[in-house]
Amino acid sequence: MKKELLCLSLILVHILLISTVKAQKITLSESAAISVLTMGPGTNLNDSFGHSAFRISDTNQNIDVVYNYGVYNFDTPNFYLKFVKGQLMYQLDRTDFSLFYQHYSDQDRWIKEQVLNLTIIEKQEIFDFLQKNYLPENRKYIYDFFFENCATRIRDVLAGVLKNKLVFDKNFVSKTHTFRQLIQKNVHWNSWGSFGMDLAIGAVVDRNASSWEHQFLPEYIFKALEKGQIKRGLGATDLVKKTSILNKKTAKEKSETLLMSPFFIISLLAFIILGVTFKDYQNNSRSRWMDCGLYALTGIIGVFLLLLWFATDHFATQNNYNLLWAVPLSLFFVIEIAKRNPKYWLKKYIMFQILMLLLLSIHWITGVQSYPVALLPLLIALSIRYIFIFKFLNNK
Repeated sequence: MKKELLCLSLILVHILLISTVKAQKITLSESAAISVLTMGPGTNLNDSFGHSAFRISDTNQNIDVVYNYGVYNFDTPNFYLKFVKGQLMYQLDRTDFSLFYQHYSDQDRWIKEQVLNLTIIEKQEIFDFLQKNYLPENRKYIYDFFFENCATRIRDVLAGVLKNKLVFDKNFVSKTHTFRQLIQKNVHWNSWGSFGMDLAIGAVVDRNASSWEHQFLPEYIFKALEKGQIKRGLGATDLVKKTSILNKKTAKEKSETLLMSPFFIISLLAFIILGVTFKDYQNNSRSRWMDCGLYALTGIIGVFLLLLWFATDHFATQNNYNLLWAVPLSLFFVIEIAKRNPKYWLKKYIMFQILMLLLLSIHWITGVQSYPVALLPLLIALSIRYIFIFKFLNNK
């Protein structure tokens, strides 16, 4: 009985402590500073685009913490399914600056700090917002690579708190880019990470991003703040009071092995297709195993892309015209294409595939959608193979 009363007492004390902490309002002193930290890219794919976070420091209050919107929990139920479906919850994290700094320093990633030129009232408003946002019931949000990430949250918090006082100069973007081009600036085109992203994202990311939308990348948050101003009365002052480099280390870029790169592997596959096609042409025959394999491969890829488009909440995977070469319908014709004498209507489907590849070429040339450069050898090989099959069946 005594143990039960003790446990109950401890629980009540814990609840009271939590309530006290939640209710407590910390008032910043005049020495307080609010800054934006920008971290350079790391060696992993998910670190390729850098990172952004808020730093709140106040020596008088013994405060030096980082508010970081880029945290997720691997122990989330159905983690990978939610990630694929675009339903993974990210959250705001708060950590001691020294631990945060050590984490990125150990990864050899540079760190830049921009101290914001704010009044004590503005600092308090931003700090209060972050504290409230850090409460368990408020800290989680659904992540989106382009519109809800660690960088856009920095921009949105500042815009939400400072409102009309905050002015971003659109000229911080010297040259406009599409969303896809902004991604490609940060990952090497001949890497599997770049190839996979290029394959999975659709034509919706091939439009020019506005200066506001450029800020989904930490690099452009940094540039926007550098050019930003804050209006007070009849005048305006620079938004950034001071910029410092806290860590100069630079992570070494991972070198891709040529023999394992997407362009080499896909080119090898293309040469096999072309070699078999040339041999079939010389022998007046058709390697049915080749056609069966191509239909199965392109059909499976097509189903995956179709699911990304219609069965997930990802904005970036919509309107993906890679489906013009990776046609899911091909799976229904795998058995038919494997026959020595397929039905006559199969020729119509092959003509349809040829026309789809032609339409894909027009899309690429006119800028409707860009496709992975490493994919080009395969597209050429598929075009030649489909033309050969059509002519071969037509002559029978």
